[in-house]
Amino acid sequence: MTNRFAPIAALLLALSPLSAAMAQTPPPALGMAQPTAPDRQGLVRVTLTTSMGPIALDLDARHAPITTANFLRYVDQKRFDGISFYRSMRLAWGTPEKPEGLIQAGTRGDPKKTLKPIAHEPTSKTGLLHLPGAISMARFAPGTATADFSILVSEMPSLNAHPENPGDNAGYAVFGYVVEGMDVVRKIHAAPISPTLGQGPLKGQMLSPPVKILTARRTRVVAIPAPVPPVSPPQP
Repeated sequence: MTNRFAPIAALLLALSPLSAAMAQTPPPALGMAQPTAPDRQGLVRVTLTTSMGPIALDLDARHAPITTANFLRYVDQKRFDGISFYRSMRLAWGTPEKPEGLIQAGTRGDPKKTLKPIAHEPTSKTGLLHLPGAISMARFAPGTATADFSILVSEMPSLNAHPENPGDNAGYAVFGYVVEGMDVVRKIHAAPISPTLGQGPLKGQMLSPPVKILTARRTRVVAIPAPVPPVSPPQP
């Protein structure tokens, strides 16, 4: 883990359900999958249609079953319709050409939209890491995650579980990756922020205005047909 990330991990753990996400290399394109069930690799495609464009995610029900099932409950019950990306965390060493940080969305504790907390699935158990494009649950202590989640713009290894460290070292639960729409993620990350909104370390990280999630839906993965070999002409 790079030392420069250590203060970020401590900062995020001190915040409310306002943080994190991971990312492995996004999984390869799949064949046709039912929109209501995981495909044979355990991946479920969900598309967040935002006011800036769509973001497609493949959620990993095989490696992070609890976290994926929780997110799908919000999707299937349309609890994410109308919520917003409200935060853009921009790490100081990022540049306009190569931004670093994450964006965050969720119900922000709205009792009409928020379900009960879920058990924590650490990266040390799932093997899913906080790489660019990862989607990860925000939390207070382990086992308090509900509906707020982050999508990473850049790698943030400090958000992974580090059981070798003292204190709260369980990290955040990664449960999928962006497979389409990273340009939209970066656009949201670069959107205007308020210099006054937000409390404590969140001041200067709140999007103004927030970016709406219009709908969140399971979506089919369209198979790419295999090329048909040419038919040899009949021999005379």
